[in-house]
Amino acid sequence: MNLWSTWKKGFDIWERTTASYLEEVIQNPLVMNTSGHALTAFMKAKAASDSSMAKWWGSVGLPTKRDQERTLHALNQMQSRLMDLEERLEEMDRN
Repeated sequence: MNLWSTWKKGFDIWERTTASYLEEVIQNPLVMNTSGHALTAFMKAKAASDSSMAKWWGSVGLPTKRDQERTLHALNQMQSRLMDLEERLEEMDRN
């Protein structure tokens, strides 16, 4: 038996054992509730941070992420319309 197959078998055993243990831990209601509360708190903090940053950027006179996304969307629409017009012109030239 070579070194790789020995290592692979050991790793597979470790992986199965660890996976079954972690599955039990993750399904524990105490862990689930605590994780859920932590995630909720983190998301609220992120939302508050994002809102504060957007207000700060706006107060400085710089575009916010939302402003940039709107501008990008408008530019994409304009590009699409220009491409359509170019296609129509090429079609008219061919006829």
